[in-house]
Amino acid sequence: MYDNTCKFIAETFPDAIATWLLGKPVKLTQLSPKELSLEPIRADSLILQQSEDLVLHVEFQTKPSEEIFFRMADYRLRVYRRFPHKRMVQVVVYLKPSNSPLVRQDYFRIEELQATFRVIRLWEQPKEIFFQLPGLLPFAVLSNTNNRYEVLKQVATELDKIEARRDRSNLTAASQILAGLVLDEYTISEIMRRDIMRESVIYQAILREGELIGEQRGKQRGILQGKQQIARNLLKSGMTAEQVVKLTDLPLEVVQSLRDENSL
Repeated sequence: MYDNTCKFIAETFPDAIATWLLGKPVKLTQLSPKELSLEPIRADSLILQQSEDLVLHVEFQTKPSEEIFFRMADYRLRVYRRFPHKRMVQVVVYLKPSNSPLVRQDYFRIEELQATFRVIRLWEQPKEIFFQLPGLLPFAVLSNTNNRYEVLKQVATELDKIEARRDRSNLTAASQILAGLVLDEYTISEIMRRDIMRESVIYQAILREGELIGEQRGKQRGILQGKQQIARNLLKSGMTAEQVVKLTDLPLEVVQSLRDENSL
């Protein structure tokens, strides 16, 4: 959820992300992983954007993983294959404080091949950076501060100043979600307006995801209940618990429990 929220911010407010990571408001357009010929890795959270002479590749990470180093090198080669004359800037942004040495590694190396990239640890970044542009506000609470509560209050104040209601609702939702990495739900709800969040694209996506999970669980529950009823009928016909297990794939303890119910 956190990685995809960052992806949404980057795709919705690319000028803000470019200003932060490139140091200037480069006009970027989305680059589809399909244009890089090979099947993409983790395309759901991949952020690729391009200008006429540059490709920006950003990966937001909640937890450190060695997999990220290969992925950065892999995409560097893919972009070179497709755009050999374009400069490429690659950045890994770690969201949550970690003492792992992996959050400080900025290279991938095997024998005679080495690829390097930038690493940003949000908890070391000055909070002022994220108050410069509205599209960066959701990251402020994760920055270098001793009082995240006050920072989130400042974020809420700045969000209320945004005139475009759609942008305000989307950034409010993103701010609430990312704040969940460092603050408890009660504190967040005390500061942020939930009515604004409900209007956001992010919130609607979370609802749809929840509905799909609910549907899947409902189907699974129906299948399980059906198997249990079949097991009851087989037990009543005189089959042993072991025979019923083989026919229904239910755990032995479940079948034994159903058998005990039948004997009551």
